[in-house]
Formats: sequence, structure tokens, C-alpha cells
Amino acid sequence: MPLTTGVHHVALVTSDLDRLIEFYVSVFEAKLNTNVEEGGLRHAMLDLGGGFALHPFFVGDNPHAAATAAMFGRGHLDHVALKVDGTATFETLRRRLVECGASDGTITDFGTVRTVTYRDPDGWEGEIAQWQAGKLLTYDKRIHEPFPAPEPV
Repeated sequence: MPLTTGVHHVALVTSDLDRLIEFYVSVFEAKLNTNVEEGGLRHAMLDLGGGFALHPFFVGDNPHAAATAAMFGRGHLDHVALKVDGTATFETLRRRLVECGASDGTITDFGTVRTVTYRDPDGWEGEIAQWQAGKLLTYDKRIHEPFPAPEPV
């Protein structure tokens, strides 16, 4: 049995801490636990549930504040998937991500997990992910479910 119990937090650098806080609070209902300025930098701790937090830092003009787009070309940490329990919550977050322009809402179904990819205000790619019962689908067999188009009026 591992001695650890999960991920505590992920630290990242942002060019606009207030914008990043607003995104995670408004879309994910994150709880802002810390927002402090000290020693020439400002940082926050955003509780995303289950004991997991994002720890964004604003350190002035930093070349790493904007994320790169290419998957597996982003450096040591490529992306984080936020665990979502329940289909209703998954669909609520999916809709919110589409509404704020952070995602096209496409679900990628890997059989054992469903994901929706989003980009936060700095361009950092993340996912919401929901475990499900099913047979694992390899990357080339995954199923894409587009976000439903609005009903014509």
C-alpha cells in the first residue's frame, strides 16, 4: 500500500492571477483558501475538492506564464485531469466550460473514463474526467461525442 493518499496540489505560473482565480471559482466552484502577496510574488491556493488544490503564482513578467499548446510538448507536466463524480456534475461542468469558451465540449470516451478537455485563461490544457464501468478503449479506438448543437428556434 502506498504511503501517500493522492495529489495535494499542483503549482503553476500565471500572467494574471485574478483572471485565473475567477475562472476556477466561477466554472468549478473552487474555494479560494489563500491569496497573498509576499517577497515580490503573489500566490493563491484554490481548493478543487477531494483534498486537491491548484497553487498558482504570479511572479511578474515570466516567460513560463503562458502555456504551450502542443500535447507532450508542454514540458515535464503536460496536463491535469480533475476528477468528477456523477454524470450530472460532469454535464454541468461540460456546459460551463463551453459557455465560457474554454472548451468545445467534446467528450472523449476511453471506455473506463470519459473526459472533456479545456484551456484555462493562460492556455493551460486540463481535463475533467469521470470514471465509468467499461472495457478500456485504446487511443485509436476512443469515441468522440460532440457537444449538442442548440435547438433551432
